[in-house]
Amino acid sequence: MKITVRYFASIREALGTGSESLETQATNLAQLRDELIARPGAAAEVLARGRAVRLALNQVMSDEAALLTEGCEVAFFPPVTGG
Repeated sequence: MKITVRYFASIREALGTGSESLETQATNLAQLRDELIARPGAAAEVLARGRAVRLALNQVMSDEAALLTEGCEVAFFPPVTGG
């Protein structure tokens, strides 16, 4: 299925892009994250298991069990702190 993936803050900086359209075989956010980690480049480090990464599906904060649908938008961003 074709989806849009957006990257924010330090993840965007590390990957050198703010978004991409891609074809995926993943059915949920966990599988998509694993697909991205498996690609060559910086994604393996910035999206690695054990790293704090927040996910949103169609602009709603979601856990990794959330199911993907054709044309959906997924966002990856680091946790944000403020003061």
